[in-house]
Amino acid sequence: MSAITADVLARHNITPDEYQTILKLLDREPTFTELGIFSVMWSEHCSYKSSRIHLKKFPTRSKLVVQGPGENAGIIDIGQGYAIAFKIESHNHPSFIEPFQGAATGVGGILRDIFTMGARPIAVMDALRFGPLDDPQTGARNRRILEGVVSGIAHYGNCFGVPTVGGECVFETSYAGNPLVNVFALGVVRHEDIFYAKAAGVGNPVIYVGAKTGKDGVHGATMASAEFTEESAAKRPNVQVGDPFMEKLLLEACIEAMKTGAVVGIQDMGAAGLTCSTCEMGSRGNVGVEIDLMHVPQREKGMSPYEIMLSESQERMLLVAEKGRENEVFEVFRKWGLDAATIGVVIPENTLRVKDHGVVVAEIHNPALTDAAPVYDRPHDTAPYRTAPMQGPTFTSTDFLADLTTLLTSGDLCSKRYIWRQYDYMVRTNTTLGPGADAAIVRIKETGTSIAMSLDGNGRYCYLSPREGAKLIVAECCRNLSTVGALPVAATNNLNFGNPERPEIMAQLVEAIEGMAEACTFFETPITGGNVSLYNETRAGGELVAIFPTPVAGIVGLLPTQAPVTMPFKMADRDVVLLGGIGFCDDAQFGGTEYAKQVLDDLWGMPPAIDLEYEKRVQAAIRRIIAEGLAESSHDLSDGGLAVALAECCFSPGNIGASIMLDSGLRPEHLLFHEGPSRILLSTADAVRVGEIAAGFGVECPVIGKTVEGRLSIRNRDILLLDSPVETLNQQWEEALENLLQGAA
Repeated sequence: MSAITADVLARHNITPDEYQTILKLLDREPTFTELGIFSVMWSEHCSYKSSRIHLKKFPTRSKLVVQGPGENAGIIDIGQGYAIAFKIESHNHPSFIEPFQGAATGVGGILRDIFTMGARPIAVMDALRFGPLDDPQTGARNRRILEGVVSGIAHYGNCFGVPTVGGECVFETSYAGNPLVNVFALGVVRHEDIFYAKAAGVGNPVIYVGAKTGKDGVHGATMASAEFTEESAAKRPNVQVGDPFMEKLLLEACIEAMKTGAVVGIQDMGAAGLTCSTCEMGSRGNVGVEIDLMHVPQREKGMSPYEIMLSESQERMLLVAEKGRENEVFEVFRKWGLDAATIGVVIPENTLRVKDHGVVVAEIHNPALTDAAPVYDRPHDTAPYRTAPMQGPTFTSTDFLADLTTLLTSGDLCSKRYIWRQYDYMVRTNTTLGPGADAAIVRIKETGTSIAMSLDGNGRYCYLSPREGAKLIVAECCRNLSTVGALPVAATNNLNFGNPERPEIMAQLVEAIEGMAEACTFFETPITGGNVSLYNETRAGGELVAIFPTPVAGIVGLLPTQAPVTMPFKMADRDVVLLGGIGFCDDAQFGGTEYAKQVLDDLWGMPPAIDLEYEKRVQAAIRRIIAEGLAESSHDLSDGGLAVALAECCFSPGNIGASIMLDSGLRPEHLLFHEGPSRILLSTADAVRVGEIAAGFGVECPVIGKTVEGRLSIRNRDILLLDSPVETLNQQWEEALENLLQGAA
């Protein structure tokens, strides 16, 4: 009688139809270890079975792309023989179950993706989403999760010695039961030092290096491919435990071993652990890997083959070395105090063969685990993906200063200093623009140039229209880079969505992919890799709550090494210019704004409309303005609109404010707080030349005021809309997050 029952299949997230496919592929029943191997390799997390056909719509090539999707990280050329490797990954489910370790090992995993390619990591960023901190029912849990996640990121990055240079943090009810922790990392490598995760050379030894294997993280990939339930706490053993100090040793040892010339291919043991690294390395090289688990370094006695193959213990790598040169590799890892053991050999047949003390416990043709993994074209046009109305409430403000204060002290827009002061963002001395800026900038000392990076996402926009929201995300990310003078050149993304088996959720995913693909094509920022995180929803009390559709874009840009243009106004009596103009907004385009969320507590309509061509011209204009040294400060308008952007530009040690005089027929709420794209606020000593450049690109460029000492005032057609000391606004903005974390009203 078969031991593979319906209950066993359900625990492995394998459907009856998928099991029938496994039987046909093997021409027999799988062993229990083989079933586990199929369960992780065919999981949504590893196989992208619901998204793979749609991911092909992304642009992936350009003259700078060295390596696109399909490897551990994407790589682009930055000149002078150097390249950068970068990628973003999610650790959402583990961070809900065990916030500290979930976030910490998310950082560890993405760092391994980078140095597996031969690149030395030089920067980390994170995109975080939590439930509201002041929610009466979930606030205490949300605060605990945030504090655990931030501590985990800080612990791993600081101990490893990589700067955490920026990111974003948003609070929304839909993330209360399912936080999002997306971590981006970037490294630098010479072209000749790039390595790939491909096995080659029949007879070459397969070597396990790094930490010993334990029972932590068993079935982590499968757990990350299922929705949460009220029993999710029982999944704590699925969460890995990280050791950043060991990972630092692993980094140095791997890079040193690569330089010996003895390493043929290398891959980290991330999701699916030893299973993924063995079968994928073999499959990429059209060869096989045979291993014997008796040789795998283990930190626990009595581990079964199933547990060893599925463990996701951290700080482990698998490499293939040239036969006869094993000792060169062993000597390096012994020097760094790390385990290194030959556990197998490259074989000619494209097969994963797993032995335990000489007895075969799993033998699977590699393509059965990779190429033959299920691919689903799930229904995505049979149900609406949103329930928000198109028309919003009737509203009229009586106190615009109070509205601005509400926005500045909200969790989304307040200072995140509490978070980033826990990060060492200056380690390695390459950071020239760090947390709190529109984009982060790190120097590449070897080339005399710099890399700018930005992460961006907006779940509210994408809930209202996934396609248009995704376009706006790409445009915003590129604008952030252009605002500091960088040319956007390539992208990675993290697609966070709910259950793809629900047609309305799948519709969100497809629409977002197509919108992001269109925008990335237009801005010439190909997607070089990324991550899809599905089943981000929680079943509690009988109700299924999905997150807002939350695609996150990470885009990198190139610029010469120079003193960066920063956000704050620098001195009084400078012209304040709004490159791109006042913009347009009506009530329908106002429903996804921070004003609608924080002041009106509502959501309706559509995201702001974007003209991609105009956006591209605005970005080209600001890059030219910065290149000519005309911008003393520069800041894009996004969440919170013009009033929030002006306030943020005033927050500096000098308390330089602005006296703004507008001439617009927009209603005051729209004028101050609409979030129309393609707008950049800058201060300059030469508004005439700035205007000439803008005109050359066909871009509006009104002078809207002057910088002044100590106050922010905004008038429209001689009507005073708001006026406040800068110091007061700054203090409220700075203190807000800690007040929320302390449970203050």
